[in-house]
Amino acid sequence: MAALTIALKVLLVLSSFFLIMTVLLHKGNGGGLSDMFGGGLSNAVGSSGVAERNLNRITIGVALVWAVAIVGLGLMIKFA
Repeated sequence: MAALTIALKVLLVLSSFFLIMTVLLHKGNGGGLSDMFGGGLSNAVGSSGVAERNLNRITIGVALVWAVAIVGLGLMIKFA
């Protein structure tokens, strides 16, 4: 049980980091956090619809992994 808990905690930390990074990579709709990291360049580079769709898919996948890690840790804590 201890190894599974540690694995879920590591998975949670990694998925949290990647979820933050993928959300920050999304194209912004105007001034905001996404424009803080070079807004003019991101508008020219991130204008591809295919790239944005792939980033959406990756973000959803990472969010699902994050949610599974949260639920798994919650169940481990409840039934420990």
